Amino acid sequence: MTKKLSIIVPCYCEEESIPLFYDAVEKVAPQLPNIELEYWFIDDGSSDNTLGELRKLQQKDPEHVHYASFSRNFGKEAGLYCGLQQATGDYVAVMDVDLQDPPELLPKMLGYLESGEYDCVGTRRVDRKGEPPIRSFFAHMFYKLINKISDTEIVDGARDYRLMTRQMVDAILSMSEYNRFSKGIFSWVGFKTKYLEYPNKERVAGKTSWNFWSLLKYSIDGIVSFSQTPLNIASYVGLLSSVASVIGIIFVIARKLLYGGSAFGWASMVCIFLFIGGIQLLCLGIVGKYIGKIFMEVKNRPVYILKEKK
Repeated sequence: MTKKLSIIVPCYCEEESIPLFYDAVEKVAPQLPNIELEYWFIDDGSSDNTLGELRKLQQKDPEHVHYASFSRNFGKEAGLYCGLQQATGDYVAVMDVDLQDPPELLPKMLGYLESGEYDCVGTRRVDRKGEPPIRSFFAHMFYKLINKISDTEIVDGARDYRLMTRQMVDAILSMSEYNRFSKGIFSWVGFKTKYLEYPNKERVAGKTSWNFWSLLKYSIDGIVSFSQTPLNIASYVGLLSSVASVIGIIFVIARKLLYGGSAFGWASMVCIFLFIGGIQLLCLGIVGKYIGKIFMEVKNRPVYILKEKK
């Protein structure tokens, strides 16, 4: 019995990588017995000729290749969500178009799923060779931090590259939130997952659109989405500041009663005021981040807007 495997491929300014990716997966296809492939390329509002390349590829293989193009750039999370909605396969894979996710792993991943023992087969890099050292350092720190402050475990080095059963995909689609962090969502829905390890691979073409600051923002979004610890920290800091303030007031009054004289130490007082004010602004910023997320959710805006689909 033939089953369908849908491959979701988010694309942003990847005109050079698209034909290389398609050819690489097609070379692996004969190793997937009784499997019909379905490609869903998601153009995330690219500014280059990505959409043109997708149109050419779809005309070349209209039976298996499909694409959806956004009205503007909505981000990779929106692309993943759109792809999961469009996919019709019994199994669904998520892959990057730059071939940093090796297609050669697909037969092994499929074998684990068809054994019935697992619902998902994910991948993780065992090293970050080729990445700037500071980026690798902060990536490791992020995984350590989020796993300490969140109930949802996220595997260090885990990629979005994974193969899932239809049941797991349907569970993910039931989470229709606007602020999405797929690595956390994949873990939060549960289901038994097997991780395959492989060394880091370089891009085959083009340049990554992910810089340090975009990754930092993405990390903060992940922490806010899957942990309330920052809010708890803000509450504790506020409580400690209040207690310290009361102690300080008692100290000033006692000193005045015991030794008399006018208050002194203006420079130190100004520093204390600035310190307390900074803590208050920090706590307000943390609370504001959560309120901002709530604000976007209650607006009920669509995660993405389609301009073209085929």
